[in-house]
Amino acid sequence: ALSLWRGPAADGVTLHGFAAEAAALDERRLTVFEDRVDLDLRLGRHRRLVGELQAHVRSHPLRERPWAQLMVALAGTERQADALAAYQQLRATLVDQLGIEPGTMLRQLQQVVLSGGDTTAAYLQDLATQAPDPEASPTEPAPAVDGPPAPPPGQRPAQLPLDVYGFAGRERELAALDAMVAAAGQQPTAVMVAVVCGSAGVGKTALAVHWAHRMSDRFPDGQLYVNLRGYDPAGPAVPAHAAVRGFLDALGVPVARIPADLTAQAALYRSALAGRRMLVVLDNAATVEQVRPLLPGSPGCVVVVTSRDQLSGLVAVDGARPLALDVLTTGEARELLAGRLGGARLAAEPDAVAEIVAGCSRLPLALAVVAARAATRPRLPLAALADQLRPAGRLDAFSDTDPSGDVRTVFSCSYQALEPAAARLFRLLGLHAGPDLSEAAAASLAGLPVGRSRPLLGQLLRGHLLTEPAAGRYAFHDLLRAYAAELALAHDVEADRRAAVTRLLDHYLHSAHPAALLVSPHRDPITLSPPLPGAVLVPPADVAAAMAWFDAEHLTLLAALDLAATAGLDQHVLRLAWTMPEFLDFRGHWQDLTGIQRTALAAARRLGDRAEQARFQRSLGYAYSRLGSYGDAHAELRQALALNRELNDVTGEAHSHRLIAHTLEAQGEFERALGHAQQALALYRAADHLIGQARALNMIGWYHTNLGDHQEALAQCRAALRLSQQVGHPPNEAATWDSLGHAHHHLGQYGQAVDCYQHALALYRQVGDRHREAGVLGYLGDTQHTAGDPAAAHESWRQAVRILDDLRHPEADRVRAKLRQRAGTAVG
Repeated sequence: ALSLWRGPAADGVTLHGFAAEAAALDERRLTVFEDRVDLDLRLGRHRRLVGELQAHVRSHPLRERPWAQLMVALAGTERQADALAAYQQLRATLVDQLGIEPGTMLRQLQQVVLSGGDTTAAYLQDLATQAPDPEASPTEPAPAVDGPPAPPPGQRPAQLPLDVYGFAGRERELAALDAMVAAAGQQPTAVMVAVVCGSAGVGKTALAVHWAHRMSDRFPDGQLYVNLRGYDPAGPAVPAHAAVRGFLDALGVPVARIPADLTAQAALYRSALAGRRMLVVLDNAATVEQVRPLLPGSPGCVVVVTSRDQLSGLVAVDGARPLALDVLTTGEARELLAGRLGGARLAAEPDAVAEIVAGCSRLPLALAVVAARAATRPRLPLAALADQLRPAGRLDAFSDTDPSGDVRTVFSCSYQALEPAAARLFRLLGLHAGPDLSEAAAASLAGLPVGRSRPLLGQLLRGHLLTEPAAGRYAFHDLLRAYAAELALAHDVEADRRAAVTRLLDHYLHSAHPAALLVSPHRDPITLSPPLPGAVLVPPADVAAAMAWFDAEHLTLLAALDLAATAGLDQHVLRLAWTMPEFLDFRGHWQDLTGIQRTALAAARRLGDRAEQARFQRSLGYAYSRLGSYGDAHAELRQALALNRELNDVTGEAHSHRLIAHTLEAQGEFERALGHAQQALALYRAADHLIGQARALNMIGWYHTNLGDHQEALAQCRAALRLSQQVGHPPNEAATWDSLGHAHHHLGQYGQAVDCYQHALALYRQVGDRHREAGVLGYLGDTQHTAGDPAAAHESWRQAVRILDDLRHPEADRVRAKLRQRAGTAVG
């Protein structure tokens, strides 16, 4: 059948919309070819396959299955070195073009080649575990294997915010959106995209969310929502990669499958939505570039975008339907007030109502603020509120774009009603840069205990000058934030504003520091200056609380780092940057990890602190290596190394060599990694840096065992162990026991390997390093399985998966694959 095929499907034929069908035929042919190669491998025809497969992978460099077949064919002809070179070639291509690592099958094949095993048998066994057994009984229960925790909210996300109580009017706009959905059926392959645009405070978000709730039952696969913060005056917009990453998390895509490159992330997002009926709301967008990667490709999906911009590029290129939103009609404005204050109260003062509607310029946000003020004081005559609206005044930012909306006057009405302490807190909240903030952060801004600031926050909530999107967390509408910041500039002297910002940063720093030490207790310590009086500190009690705190404050900490840089508080920048890397690394937020190191490096340069510059260049190099950007990683590490030499910083030079070795290890270049680890050891010895010597000795042993010299690995690691025990450094002692276990395993000394891994586990549990504990459990399971104890191996791998899932670490899927292979069924 394959011999009858000639060229691409329908080659030279005008397809008129059938390109997808032709592509499907091409895909089918490739699959048949690969099935035929599998049969040839079963028949032992390795030598005749090599040339054919080499040509095939050149034509299809991103298909992993033929690369695996090529590795098997090469190894089957005693060309193990070429098989490993093929693996490295594929890995370099995947990392460079997609930002991802090879799949489980290829990684396992690489290990089989390295160990000298039968690659054909391993490959065919892996195929058998992936395919259903036609002889198996359909009623036979599969072995129980732990899967990942259901990602909240799992496969059916429901992310829409709360619908606005008392939503009024907009019948014409709601009908227009309904008509757009109906019209989408006229072109069943297209995705309907609506762009709701208009000035700030006109109710774009309220309309989109209200309509989305009305239509939610039409989308059985769920709703996705993100506030892109396109016009947030306090900080940058949410980048497309962060928004796509959030959607992939909500859709349950494992972290290990999420590439670093935005283009690849967007493609994975579209694949995750293929065949689904999903409603996607992209709120507060700034640019077309911010939105386009978030558009699904599945025709069952509908997208609603809100923006102050018309996003004409989205309309022209992507066929989006524009819906311009104006202020309410007079009738709709009255309806809004009646829904919140009651018809009887409005009927008693019709003239005052008319003045309020006119004074608010029929702007929904302004009307809502006034209604809240009236609702909290039911005996206050509406005429009194109308009087307060008469003084003219506007937010400068909207004097051109929204001449009909007197937002400043409306906000001033509620602001003037505040107690002095609440008014001061409101002003200072405008200095906060994050998307939201906790009670402790708000109290730190004000320099008050939480018990005294909480009632003030309650006043702001009741006056709709603040919202509470989650229990104990507070947020601004962007107009309110701008107004608060404007008031702070007008009423608070520069010294008071700077003191408030410093207290806020001290709150984050002195809370993040103990949290970082809980997450990674073996870190080299830093010295902190005492916090300013009034900064509220919330050190977490244990590792779980520390990770939960970092999860809650993740985006806020990134904003705090930028705030510190903008305020010229570069020492805070350096110390805040020190607190976050382990959390970001565990969670797989490697782009954020890279960003904070860049910010810290810039601060070190401004301070003229060349030692700190070298340190953060090393850290930036590590961050690049986690992204798979090995060229950038080596560039930063080489610069750090050169700077260490200029400064005659022998210890720093050793650190740089150690991280270069780590990066080369990640690239699979163990020979070169070994050379740099040996240079690091010599430098650590020259500096009499005992912990560094112990770490370098362990790395040297680890590289020897990966290069097959297990006896030398044992010698180096035993020296590392003695030194780690001498200086009392449990983390490196644990790492060395782990390396010893690996060497004993490959020497066939399984009992000794298990003992070594148990020592490592006990030490990692002692210091609370759950990430590395999971790594040891994975290796322990490998040894137990090889030694013929599959039940013990299953338990070790299961414990490793539980820890990695708790940490939301991408390594969880690699360990889960071992459970899947043993169980012979899909997991998680």
